[in-house]
Amino acid sequence: MTDRAGWLSFPDAPRIVHPPPGPRSRELLGDQARWETDAVGYPHYFPIAPRIGQGATIEDVDGNRFIDWVGGICVLNLGHRHPRLVAALERQSEEIWHTLELPTEARVRFLKELRETLPGKLHNHARIFFSVTGGDCVETAVNLADFATGKRGTVAFSGAYHGVHGGAVHLTSGRRYHATTSFPSGSVIRVPYPDPYRPVLGADEGAAGTISYLEHLVNDPHSGVDAISSVLVEPILGEGGYVVPPDDFLPSLREFCDRHGILLIVDEVQTGLGRTGKMWAVEHSGVSPDIVCIAKSIGGGLPLAVVAYRDDLVRELPRGFHLGTFRANALALAAGAETLKVLREGDLLDRTRHRGPELLHRFRAIADRHPMIGDVRGRGFMLGVEFVRDRTSRTAWGERAKEMRSALLARGVLMHTSGSWDQVLRFMAPLVIEDELLERGLLAFEDALESLEAGAEPVRGAPRAPRPTGPGALAPMPVHAVPSPLVPPVPGRDLPGDDA
Repeated sequence: MTDRAGWLSFPDAPRIVHPPPGPRSRELLGDQARWETDAVGYPHYFPIAPRIGQGATIEDVDGNRFIDWVGGICVLNLGHRHPRLVAALERQSEEIWHTLELPTEARVRFLKELRETLPGKLHNHARIFFSVTGGDCVETAVNLADFATGKRGTVAFSGAYHGVHGGAVHLTSGRRYHATTSFPSGSVIRVPYPDPYRPVLGADEGAAGTISYLEHLVNDPHSGVDAISSVLVEPILGEGGYVVPPDDFLPSLREFCDRHGILLIVDEVQTGLGRTGKMWAVEHSGVSPDIVCIAKSIGGGLPLAVVAYRDDLVRELPRGFHLGTFRANALALAAGAETLKVLREGDLLDRTRHRGPELLHRFRAIADRHPMIGDVRGRGFMLGVEFVRDRTSRTAWGERAKEMRSALLARGVLMHTSGSWDQVLRFMAPLVIEDELLERGLLAFEDALESLEAGAEPVRGAPRAPRPTGPGALAPMPVHAVPSPLVPPVPGRDLPGDDA
């Protein structure tokens, strides 16, 4: 047992006292289902009502405590309620909360901190747009690239997720998202992302196939592409399945853009702020972007997003080029500046860089014992575990990944899916998670695998006897039916299946 004096998390997680959803959670989920839109998705995946977050753990209203390997989808790189962020918010709350675009000490402090952390040529040589969401900042970045080049046309990759805000939804690759918007698509050129596990353009042999295809789009007068202003890329695919591209991909992409006067936009919304063991994932490749999109963890849990662009990119932008009432909220800026300071001053980046490969090795060792896992990949604390029906065909097994999500929830571990078929479980725990909680989570992960392999089929709403969990209760657990997440029924309303 480790010394818990410096723990940020609940030390007894996971602890299940009422199999989720517990009685109070059911009440709150029912109220939400009656009064909130049917479009809400997460209560179907995690049918709990959180009460308090602490470090890398969450306690729900029924007293259950969960190890959080979701982290708000990479929003909480510093965990829930990091003490330094709490202190920064308390200080700012006593001054001013909302200022439109007027300069405040909090605003200028954030700008200085951010400029000093940016990658490549953006370091201390960037101009900043503020926004509220990742999708909005991506759309702004593309608009900026079009304005700067005088061209329209953005290369975006298969598997990409760049938000569902307005026109940005068309930069995201999933068809299901395109049906939710009435905004025109603009000029989006879709190119396969180099996926070493599922290669389309020879990604198993590096990025040459992808670059060759891009050259074809630019050089062939009959390629069907009129102009390209920018290439928009995630250094590691996020919602697309935590795909790590070949090492030569980003450097080759940078060279391609330079050859043709195209701007490189790097989306660090999910990969940034230490997630991969460096401040920015693009730093692993040594590539310098022209524009970078930042959101999620930059606000420490408060809505804040940023577009940083080369200060020589445009001579002047028209006033009001990008507007929004809640951009650069003073409270979010205070949390953001402190987030950057925590990451710069402490050892979290080094620890993530060292613990990441250890975790990757542990997940791969588990995969060696369980053939339903086809691939384990990732960098730092951004790891993906892909489920397949068999390793030869590599047929995606989304149903099994969802069953694992439910089985882990029952064991007090939160983990979410991604990938084209929801076949990838992704590890995205807060960087501050304690080693002992990582160990308990890994034990629960393999226990869930063994339970499903033993033939325990998910039964919707199947009752489970309460059982204690915690440090002393992580021996192999008996086979049992795993309940699928289900929001309590609302009279007159049929709930959709889990197809998101």
